[in-house]
Amino acid sequence: MPIDTLYRTRECEWIDVEAPTREDIQFLHERYEINNLLLEDTLDPNHLPKYEEDGNVKFYLLRESTELERKSLNTISDISTKIGIFLLDNTIITIHRMKTKSISETKKFINEDEKNFSSHSIALMISLLIMKSFDDESISLLETMDNIENEIFLKNTNHTTQIRRLYKLKRKSGLNSRVLSISTDAIDKFKLLNLQDSQVVDLKDKHKDVVADFDHLNTQITNLISMFLALSDQKANQVMKVLAIYSVYFLPITFIAGVYGMNFDEMPELHNKNGYYFTLGLMALIVIITFIYARRKRW
Repeated sequence: MPIDTLYRTRECEWIDVEAPTREDIQFLHERYEINNLLLEDTLDPNHLPKYEEDGNVKFYLLRESTELERKSLNTISDISTKIGIFLLDNTIITIHRMKTKSISETKKFINEDEKNFSSHSIALMISLLIMKSFDDESISLLETMDNIENEIFLKNTNHTTQIRRLYKLKRKSGLNSRVLSISTDAIDKFKLLNLQDSQVVDLKDKHKDVVADFDHLNTQITNLISMFLALSDQKANQVMKVLAIYSVYFLPITFIAGVYGMNFDEMPELHNKNGYYFTLGLMALIVIITFIYARRKRW
């Protein structure tokens, strides 16, 4: 996508580059005299959030949570996309690999508002919307966790499927927490911009709220996994308990059947016409006594 001017006044110019090419990077280097090393960072899909300053250039590299569902959840690029923000005097340059809500919504807002915006205030709006994307993601993950919890405890669902969903949920939540944790330094550096203290505090508070939400979510998911495993063990123990009870019933009568199954000429009741019925009655009596004993012991 070509380099686009999203906003221009006497006080501010906003340049946006989506899916930058090497030619775009070279143009920005020559036109705005931005360090090539900083521009190269915007091409790395897995680059971590950071803040750097080079001369009059302030560089913020942030990551926005994406709704794109990935099969693999191994790196932060599977749950987020990076946005590079360059601030040069009255110019702001944003570079990103794909369409993002923070850029499109900021563009829509400033075009509908008649006020004049500075490059620093635009950077702040983008950052607030980036934090909001993580807030939305935490709400979505929490709803998913609630659905899984209901299926585990209220419905008879496939446990293998549920443990896979819980694992995936834990991976996504953990990666989001990592991105937010690493973003702390970059968010703190917004105090260097020409912004009101209350605006910077709002951004920091939003960041802290989202970090707290994901910390809570990680704890809840860990607890749910533990409860799920405990429930699975309980069900397995219940099955073993039933099998053990049947073994208690059949062990004595199996012993009697084994004794009378031995091939000896002289055995009690062997030639008695009622011996067969006597033995069956003894087996039934043992089963009844065992049942009464188990009931009294509340087994």
